[in-house]
Formats: sequence, C-alpha cells, structure tokens
Amino acid sequence: MLHSNRQPCEARMSLRSSRLAVAILVSLAVIPLTADTVSRQSADEFDQKVALIQRQADPLERGGARHTLLTQDELNSWLMYRAQAFLPSGVGDLQVTIAGDGRLMGQAVVDLDVVAQGRSGGGSSSPFSLTGGKVPVTLTGILHTRDGMARFEVQSAEMFGIPLPAKMLQELVSYYSRSPELPQGVRLDDEFALPANILQIEISQGQAVVVQ
Repeated sequence: MLHSNRQPCEARMSLRSSRLAVAILVSLAVIPLTADTVSRQSADEFDQKVALIQRQADPLERGGARHTLLTQDELNSWLMYRAQAFLPSGVGDLQVTIAGDGRLMGQAVVDLDVVAQGRSGGGSSSPFSLTGGKVPVTLTGILHTRDGMARFEVQSAEMFGIPLPAKMLQELVSYYSRSPELPQGVRLDDEFALPANILQIEISQGQAVVVQ
C-alpha cells in the first residue's frame, strides 16, 4: 500500500514540475503587469493551454505538427494569479518582457538570504551573504529554440541596477536550477531540451506559438 500511494504523489510532483517548466519557457510575450491586462479568467485560459501542451506531448495524441498560441494577457494573468505556487522559495514578483526577435528581459525579486543559506549551509562563504535581503534582479538575453533544444544567450544582468558579476549570476542560476538529476544546477548558456516534446517556440510582439 505504501508503494501504491507513493506513485500518485510522485506523478503529481512530476506534473507540477513539468507545468512550471512549460510555463516559464513560454514566458516570452509579456508586457509589464497592469490592472488593465490581467484577469483570473485569462489565468485560467493560460493554465488550460499549458495542460493542452502537456497532453499533446503524448505520441498517441499527435497527428502532425501542433501549434498552440499563448497571448501576453494570458501569461501576465497566470504570473499574477497562479505562479506563486510554482516559484521556488526566495523568488517573487516575476515578470518577463519581450523586446522582439527572441530578445527578452526577466525581472524578479530575489531573497539573497535564502540563496546564501542554501549554498553555504548558513555560513558566509557565499558572495550573497555579504548583501542579503530581498533585491530586484534583472536579466536580459535572447532565447534560441530549434529541433527540441533551447539555449538562453545572456546579454546582461543587474542587481539594484548595478551590473551583476558573472560568478554571482551563475550562482543564482545554479541554485534555482538544481534537481535530483542535476544536483549542481545548470550552467549559463548551456543548451537544454525543451519539455513536452516542444520542437520550438516562435515568439513575436505580444504572443508566443508553441510548436510540437
């Protein structure tokens, strides 16, 4: 009985992780959050489309290329009303803005105390232990996707509007990308496989099309 109860739990955790991965990868067509562009209904619509993308990953559901359109309003709404339950501890107020041609900017408030404790066991060896507190972090770059693979080309990173050294940026990325399969997290600019059998993500101003 213990084994049979654990399997549904693991399946739910895997579904949550997959949904978060899909949602973040298609966070490519948003504008700054405003009361005029977000709604709970749009958040529900985005959630339903993410679930559709996951279903279409099943070979039995495939019948040729599938294109799923996600709008900036839907994604903005999901980030405001749904993302909190999926974001890792220490990250909040996530926003992603597209500038066109794959170029995007991500903004978030990061709790550096959480990162420092997680990386050094509460000691002072982490560079983030010298700063601490909740700080705004901005990352800009270009997302390249092709043939089921993706790579984010980092162009700049800032904390409090001050350039963030590559070493500190890598530590942030490593900490928040850790998993049982990748205990040290991922390296900046590394190529990675897109989830849910996604072949590529076509982005333009105000929208993203997921191709499976």
